[in-house]
Amino acid sequence: MSESTHPVITERNVLSRAWEQLRRVDPRYLIAFLITLVLLAAQFRYHMFGGYERLVLALATCMATEALLSWFDRGTIVNLQSAYISGISLTLLIKPQGAALWPFALGGFLAISSKYILRYRGSHLWNPTNFATTALLLAAPDRVSVLSHQFGNDVATNLVIWSFGLVIAARVGVLHITLTYLAGFLILGVLRATALGLPVLPEIAPITGPMYQLFVFFMITDPRTVVNGRHKQIIVALLIAVMETLIRYAADRGAPLPTAFTAAPAFLALATVGPVAKWIDLRRALGAERGA
Repeated sequence: MSESTHPVITERNVLSRAWEQLRRVDPRYLIAFLITLVLLAAQFRYHMFGGYERLVLALATCMATEALLSWFDRGTIVNLQSAYISGISLTLLIKPQGAALWPFALGGFLAISSKYILRYRGSHLWNPTNFATTALLLAAPDRVSVLSHQFGNDVATNLVIWSFGLVIAARVGVLHITLTYLAGFLILGVLRATALGLPVLPEIAPITGPMYQLFVFFMITDPRTVVNGRHKQIIVALLIAVMETLIRYAADRGAPLPTAFTAAPAFLALATVGPVAKWIDLRRALGAERGA
């Protein structure tokens, strides 16, 4: 063996050991790390909070609601990682009119309570943050908006977040969902821009923004609300991308859609396609059990 091969072998061994150590970490802690990374980048690089009281209120509401409802439902307090992720996501996503704080309290309550109320066969159908955000946009479009602008043009910030996000998605086993949606978003975005005679880059550029980072790494890949089976997960991810494109196309053509659909088409696409797909999947599983 030549001496030139030693650095290559050493590098592979280091990467292999790092991946093995990563595999031993509870996926919930990896997801919590990633959402915290997005939070820090959003605040210290772009000052997107609008006040730390929003973060405190959203986190407190989510965690308190999770603790109380889980104790009432199961007789024990569950791990609060999910509530932590929902609280930070809501802090980043919700942009109320003025200095209003009530959307963060109401949003936190809606997000967590949806897990315990809107269930079928013991599974909740909506991603908690997705449900709360879309509910607020539909109910109070003149009082609540959603984060939509990008992380500027800072390539380094986006590169760090996407690198960690893709690695963690691979570790959690949902990378195929993220990549399928990304491919669908980009291809359909190009087709829509071409059909409408619009510049392509502005139509696909939002995928680098914080709203879509939260969407592709936390909402669409939520292990509790995705369907079972890799192939079905890929199909549903494509259907969500198609629904989003149809919403965007209808808005571009002047269709009288509610403000929520034009403000956050990706969120509304997931909120309409995801629960239906999950319900069908659970129904089929029930039929298979009865047939057996």
